[in-house]
Amino acid sequence: MGGVPATATARRARPALDPRPRGVTLGRVVASEADKLTSLRSTGWLALATVAAAAATAWGLGLFARPEPGASGAPIAVAGAVLSQLGFLVLGARAGADEYRTGTARSTFAAVPRRLPVLVGQALVTTAAALVVAVLALGAAVAATAGLRAAAGLALDVTDPETARLLAGFVLHQTGVALVGLGLGALVRRPDAALVAGVLALVVLDHLLATNPGRVADTARALLPGAGARVLLDDGRLDALAAGSLGPHPGPWSGHLVLAAWAAALLAAAAYRLRRGDVT
Repeated sequence: MGGVPATATARRARPALDPRPRGVTLGRVVASEADKLTSLRSTGWLALATVAAAAATAWGLGLFARPEPGASGAPIAVAGAVLSQLGFLVLGARAGADEYRTGTARSTFAAVPRRLPVLVGQALVTTAAALVVAVLALGAAVAATAGLRAAAGLALDVTDPETARLLAGFVLHQTGVALVGLGLGALVRRPDAALVAGVLALVVLDHLLATNPGRVADTARALLPGAGARVLLDDGRLDALAAGSLGPHPGPWSGHLVLAAWAAALLAAAAYRLRRGDVT
C-alpha cells in the first residue's frame, strides 16, 4: 500500500542532535567557580572592606606628607597596600580552601573527576576578581588622597615611569598576593591556616629579618614572597634598601617575579596534592 517508507520513518524518529557541548569543559568549570565566589554575600563585603582599607590607610598616611612641589604623589596613593593586601590574601585563601571546610569538595570533584580543571578555574577566577578589586582599591586611594596631594604640591603624572610603575605595581602585587593565598588555601585546605601562613611569609618574616640585617637575613628577605612589595617602593627607597643590603637586592620587577614564583610553586604543590591525595 502507499505507506511511508520505513527509512523515512526511521529518519523522522531519530532524535535531533543537541549542538550544545556535553560533559565537563574548562569554561563550565570557570563559570561554576565564578558563581561560587560571587554568590556569597561575604565576598562583596570582603571586597568593600579591602577597597576601604586601601583608601583609608592611604589617606591616613597622606596626612603626614611633607610639602614637596613637583614630587610624585604615587607613593601616597599606594601607601595602603600593606594593610589592604590582607583582604586579597583572604580572598585567595577562601577560594582555595572553603570547599574543604564546608565539605562540598567531594561533590565538586565527583562532577569534575580530573580535579585539576577545578584548581585552574579557581586560579582564573581569583585572578580576575583580584584584578577588579585592586583597580577599585587603587582608584579609591587616588581619590581619597587627591586633596592631600594637592595641598602638598605632589603630582600624579601617569606618564612618569616611576609613577606608572607604582600604580601598576599596586594592582599586580595585590593580584599576586591573592594567588599566593589561593595556593596556600588549596594546599593546606584550611582558610585560617592559609591566612596565618600568608601573613607570616608576606609581612612578619620580612619585618623580623629587616630588624636583624646581615648577609643571611638580607638574602632570605630577597627570596621571600615579601620581596614582591619592592614594586611599591619609590626609587629613593629602593636605592636606600640596596645600599644597606649585604645580600642580593632585586629590583622592583625582579621582586615581583619572586612573588609570582612563590604563587606558582604553591599552586603546583596544591595540584600535586590534589592529584595524588584524597579530597577531604
